[in-house]
Amino acid sequence: MNKSFVAAVTALSVLSGCTTFDAYTGEEKVSSTAKGAGIGAGIAAVVSYVKNKDASSADRRKRMLTAAGIGAVAGGSVGYYMDSQEAKLRKQLRDSGVSVVRDGDNINLIMPGNITFNTGAASINSNFYQVLDSVALVLEEFDKTIVAVAGHTDSTGSSSFNQSLSEQRAQSVGSYLKSRGVVDARIEVIGFGENQPIADNNTAQGREQNRRVELTLVPIVEGA
Repeated sequence: MNKSFVAAVTALSVLSGCTTFDAYTGEEKVSSTAKGAGIGAGIAAVVSYVKNKDASSADRRKRMLTAAGIGAVAGGSVGYYMDSQEAKLRKQLRDSGVSVVRDGDNINLIMPGNITFNTGAASINSNFYQVLDSVALVLEEFDKTIVAVAGHTDSTGSSSFNQSLSEQRAQSVGSYLKSRGVVDARIEVIGFGENQPIADNNTAQGREQNRRVELTLVPIVEGA
């Protein structure tokens, strides 16, 4: 990963406690102010990474998406399309431990490491397969999105180890989603190591929040 890109996204703030309630599920939702201060900034970093890949990679993805029969959302319909997908995800993932955060036309699914992986390991916990199966079903239904799978760690251990672990965990989740039918061309795997904390690494609770995998769903828009 480009070092200048990593450096540009390391200064993230802790998420504030402002919430509202989702009309579909009754689940608490993070406000736009809170998202901008914390997790929303992580979404912006992932979207920037996906959109700023080199031209050859972008062209290759377009060819793969076309070959797989994956279309795009008309510009005026993007909001409704992502609203519908968000509602379905909230319903499927309620009480799963996975947080659903909306930022503009993008959706972020935050999967805490304590329910997804054993400490220091990159193999998915078997009791989390059912949750990922639910995610895969929604992703198959709403297939006009890029799925960026980003791994994150706390600051314990060396930065090189954490970078490698974050990549391995993201790859594990990405590979599982592919095995459940999500088209390979839609999946982008990224490891951010310890560089995107959403909580204080000086506390056990904060480190637990920072050990996570996030799925960012970015709509494929006509003409974009």
